[in-house]
Amino acid sequence: MVIVTGGAGFIGSCFLKKLNDNGISDILVVDHLGTGNKWKNLNGKHFEDFVRKDVFRQRLENGYYNNYKIDSIIHLGACSATTEPDADYLMDNNYSYSKLIAKFAFERNIRFIYASSAATYGDGSFGYSDYEFDNLKPLNCYGLSKHLFDIWIIRNGFQNKATGIKFFNVFGPNEYHKANMISMVQKSFHQVLETGKVKLFKSYESNYNDGEQKRDFIYVKDVTEVMWKMLNNPDFTGIYNLGTGRALSWNDLANAVFKAMGRIPIIEYIDMPDNLVNQYQYYTQATMNKLMTKLDNFEFSSLEDSVADYVQNYLMKEDKYL
Repeated sequence: MVIVTGGAGFIGSCFLKKLNDNGISDILVVDHLGTGNKWKNLNGKHFEDFVRKDVFRQRLENGYYNNYKIDSIIHLGACSATTEPDADYLMDNNYSYSKLIAKFAFERNIRFIYASSAATYGDGSFGYSDYEFDNLKPLNCYGLSKHLFDIWIIRNGFQNKATGIKFFNVFGPNEYHKANMISMVQKSFHQVLETGKVKLFKSYESNYNDGEQKRDFIYVKDVTEVMWKMLNNPDFTGIYNLGTGRALSWNDLANAVFKAMGRIPIIEYIDMPDNLVNQYQYYTQATMNKLMTKLDNFEFSSLEDSVADYVQNYLMKEDKYL
């Protein structure tokens, strides 16, 4: 059995599809569906059972799964809202809960792959190397909760038992339920449909012109391909960045959306909300040499090709699911 926490979420459901495409359906999906449309991510997927997150946590604590034959746990479930104000909730959900699952896996020699985040790098003052952990200072509690779990893995000597993934800016189908946390690709697409233009934040740093703040954007299809390689290589342990290694601007992304839609680019620069000004990252770019030593000549899709696939084959088809 494979357990996928967050299996109805964005990356989780796309990886669930990847598992199905490779003949794996003995899967326990763990998630919290709520009242939104996240349930649609499970449509057409094949899995053995679904368990609500709180029930799964209780069962772990009560020893319910002690005699199950579990091959792997893919722990993607988390609160990923960078603006979530409830720090206690973030620490319990992203840190304590993750420790519980990890301990369960390590005690039983179960393969454990988990989601970290590029938010652990904070403002980038100490770079974006996945060899550096001690000096990092995340800009929000979401990033801190992920960083503390990485540190817990390292300080307890679990790097050879776990595979951590520092996801950078992932976009693609199945993110439709994420409300304000959806990618700028989807936001831009709908802005163009509704107004003919894209709104981007102004820059408040003299080193960056408006719209030239940079991110390492990565398509979810590339993400799931790398995760599949990780799952199939038991020596693929440690904590790794997962981006493309190429930082591109919000202007580049917006122009790619306009091109995919066959529209003339019109970009309007707007004020940044006050609550974001002091925790805004102006530049992220994954240092990829650590991961690439494990991948055989893997080539990431270009931003233009990825955006074109997402826009033309999913968003233009009324938010088609992967």
